[in-house]
Amino acid sequence: MEKKITTLLFDLDGTLINTNELIIASFLHTLNHYYPNQYTREDVYEFIGPSLLETFSGLDLERAEEMIEHYREHNHLHHDLLVEEYEGVYETIRELKERNYKVGIVTTKMRKAVQRGLLKGRLDSFFDVVVTLDDVKNPKPDPEPIELALKLIGSSAEETIMVGDNSHDILAGKNAGTKTAGVAWALKGRDYLEQYGPDYMLENMRDLLKIVES
Repeated sequence: MEKKITTLLFDLDGTLINTNELIIASFLHTLNHYYPNQYTREDVYEFIGPSLLETFSGLDLERAEEMIEHYREHNHLHHDLLVEEYEGVYETIRELKERNYKVGIVTTKMRKAVQRGLLKGRLDSFFDVVVTLDDVKNPKPDPEPIELALKLIGSSAEETIMVGDNSHDILAGKNAGTKTAGVAWALKGRDYLEQYGPDYMLENMRDLLKIVES
């Protein structure tokens, strides 16, 4: 018999808050600085999901840290102007807490940026645990961040769903042994996510309320 779901872990960018335009703008700003007129908007989609170190190291190992700083400077400057809420997210997370579910965040962002995003999305008071890139050696899709979140929150993988908009989220959940849910509003699209075999596909975050009670 399957364990009842008690715990939900969420990616942040593209899942709980709409940072797509901010991320795309920050990548284009950085890439056009180092590689003028070589990258289009669509070209940067593949960079969304992995850590910045992974992405920029793949482009230029020697200048990766410099490129990360260039990206973050633009990202921080334009954060509040470009970040938006997703319909249904705030209400769903609030209701999950009211129903006494454990909720956490597992992200490849640094903690300072995560806290700013949570404030912008009005979500800063809800989460029992927030695991960021600062807390682990191996980011998603490695299971380490999810395993750390479960240890801190006091839950098992069998009673947990990992929710995200990227392959790294789905694969990390599978590697850690949790259930997984993809979000249909992912920038890369439903078809992209479905090829990684999530257990659930959410049309709206509110769909989670039915899933956890089933």
